[in-house]
Amino acid sequence: MIGPMDDSADRQTARAESRAETTLPVIRTDVRARPADGPAGGLGAITSTVREALRHTGLRRGASLLLKVNQTEGFDCPGCAWPDPPSGHRTAFEFCENGAKAVAAEGTKKRVDPEFFRQWSIPALLEQTDHWLEAQGRLTHPMIRQSGSDRYAPIGWDDAFALIGETLRGLDSPDRAIFYTSGRTSNEAAFMYQLLARRLGTNNLPDCSNMCHESSGRGLGETIGIGKGTVSLADFDAAEAIFVIGQNPGTNHPRMLTTLREAARRGVPIVSVNPLREKGLVKFAHPQKPLDVLKGGEWLATHHLPVRINGDVALLKGIMKIVLAREAAAPGTVLDHDFIRDHTAGFDALVADLERVEWKTIIEQSGIPRRQIEQVADVYCRSNATIICWAMGLTQHKNGVANIQEVVNLLLLKGNIGKPGAGACPVRGHSNVQGDRTVGIVERPKKAFLQRLEAHFAFTPPAEHGFDTVEAIHAMHDGRATVFVAMGGNFHSATPDTDYTAAALRKCDLTVQISTKLNRSHLVTGERALILPCLGRTEIDRQAGGTQFVSCENSMSVVQSSRGHVEPASPHLRSEPAIVAGIARATFGDALHDEDDEGGEGDAQSGIPWERFVADYDAVRDAIEVCVPGFEDYNRRVRVRGGFVLPNGARDRNWRTEGGKARFTVHPIPRIELADDQYLMMTVRSHDQYNTTIYGLDDRYRGVYGERRVVLMDAADIAAAGLVEGQLVDLTSHFDGETREAPRFAVVEQPLPRGCVATYFPEANVLVPVRSVAEKSNTPASKSVVITIRPAA
Repeated sequence: MIGPMDDSADRQTARAESRAETTLPVIRTDVRARPADGPAGGLGAITSTVREALRHTGLRRGASLLLKVNQTEGFDCPGCAWPDPPSGHRTAFEFCENGAKAVAAEGTKKRVDPEFFRQWSIPALLEQTDHWLEAQGRLTHPMIRQSGSDRYAPIGWDDAFALIGETLRGLDSPDRAIFYTSGRTSNEAAFMYQLLARRLGTNNLPDCSNMCHESSGRGLGETIGIGKGTVSLADFDAAEAIFVIGQNPGTNHPRMLTTLREAARRGVPIVSVNPLREKGLVKFAHPQKPLDVLKGGEWLATHHLPVRINGDVALLKGIMKIVLAREAAAPGTVLDHDFIRDHTAGFDALVADLERVEWKTIIEQSGIPRRQIEQVADVYCRSNATIICWAMGLTQHKNGVANIQEVVNLLLLKGNIGKPGAGACPVRGHSNVQGDRTVGIVERPKKAFLQRLEAHFAFTPPAEHGFDTVEAIHAMHDGRATVFVAMGGNFHSATPDTDYTAAALRKCDLTVQISTKLNRSHLVTGERALILPCLGRTEIDRQAGGTQFVSCENSMSVVQSSRGHVEPASPHLRSEPAIVAGIARATFGDALHDEDDEGGEGDAQSGIPWERFVADYDAVRDAIEVCVPGFEDYNRRVRVRGGFVLPNGARDRNWRTEGGKARFTVHPIPRIELADDQYLMMTVRSHDQYNTTIYGLDDRYRGVYGERRVVLMDAADIAAAGLVEGQLVDLTSHFDGETREAPRFAVVEQPLPRGCVATYFPEANVLVPVRSVAEKSNTPASKSVVITIRPAA
């Protein structure tokens, strides 16, 4: 179990014995944490944006692209899901540094064409880094790796579709096929994609949400009746306190810093809870405001609690104990008794649980002194409208769902859901990951949704639950699934237990990647593999019915249009909807003529008008309107500037839970068992990456440059282990009697709670056990990995 803040004598002895085993440490003198001076944003962001534009697009083309990002007649940023300001309140520059990197990378002039694949074998490409692969440019042609070949060769679109169709038709069960989705996919493409899977007869629709905010969806769904956040951007203007827990917005959601900056300027206290004190929550200079840059920016977080990894339940219980104590000292002044009485269930059980919890346990497991817990609890007590934001620092633990439900408990105590300036704010990481789930990318579909599909499209969708991401890996590894189709993303690198996942993919008969750029998932394949290159978010989409647009849903349930504005990187690219329709045509029959389809081409055995969907995406949106509640008058409303907001019962205090009320829940404090020489590791992103896309090798906000195979450790832990900064070490993870190895990581000093370390994702994914998952959500516990560290030979 994690003990008191100071190292125990046993731990020091164990580390000293470990030191004695190695007498000649290997040290890289070039790997050091340099002082990360200055605010987040500022000149550094400006310089980085210009450099990326010069490297990929040139300044003129880059500027033209950036001026269309997140504009009402432009395209939705392919980066994070933070919402745009309302129409009429947007500037000409609605992008952040990382969004600019994503746009520049998509708009690059470099090309990965058939000649590239003639020059590079798959084994040679596997030797390259993820950064190098990303930098090679846009994919231009459909490519195939034949059985036994060590390289890709060109293939025509019709032949590629025919191979997929023949393989899918030849399966002895549709559940042997897996259809994975990345959060980049538009509403229209996602809806067609889930139709394809369910028309085949399977609900095997894992997605990237299974690996990140699935715990949020499960935790919120059980307690407030909807698996989404309850706030709008306007709520941040009315908030009296903002908590940011387990989130690094400066790197992962940079435009959120503008919202926090405005709150800080109003004097709103901002509480940061995170093992690392991230630069983006300390101080921020808006790079598009010259005076802000010149004066050094605005201070953001008024409080920072460096909670131990997975110490959040303990901390939240401590805060709630103080809230109850303040209410007991001044009855009727802290809790919202009317809200608790009228809108919640389970309050008495929560109070009884909090009364049983001892402060010694709270302090030991959270790593936060009581005095600091009282300070932030008083911030919460004084506020009449509090927003709590979070990301994967809460969700990727065995108790990830419990973490989210403890956040809900805290919010419910003061009625902080369903009123202005207050609510739950899970900040999604990809621009349409929430929208994909809304329109049907889910392995556990609701019965009502399947019934609407059946009524509208005249086929019976499967009712059995499909595989989520972790289950899909196991199914491929065990031979229960033999076809893997990925709509975007980089499945191999995004998933846990890299070697196990690679072995699973290699056991497939066919793997299909629908992609814009080269990544490692194109190289770790089944017996045969296809690369199908698609249009990017920035590119013009021309179909038989004219130029098309798509739509996306952001973190706050706003659905709006996205229109590409540049010519495609290659005339051989196809849109994601066109690729789905091509697979459907090859799988369900060549004729596809539906007598009731008014002359359009549909699925002969159902009422799915695949070709009409591709010719005019309005037809897809009409179908979504019929099948998904909240999309009434979709085609008209999505054309309104700023789009429209989907209904949210919890926001209106309409609780769609069992019992019809919001629910308080009770959870034990996790007690993490560590041996004296073990550490608890979390994986994190660097500032020069977005998900698995590596734009560069620097982590400017943490002062780490030129290297990604690093382990971030507190100075006291480095000294206690007999290590020095820059020393190369081997990492070993331990789970249920199993070990996994990651060799030659450089030690880098970074302030962290004792016994806690951090490594970059995806380099350290090899250490994350595939069977170490969150209860209920099955999300990989990538932020609760037990490791040992030994000097490298």
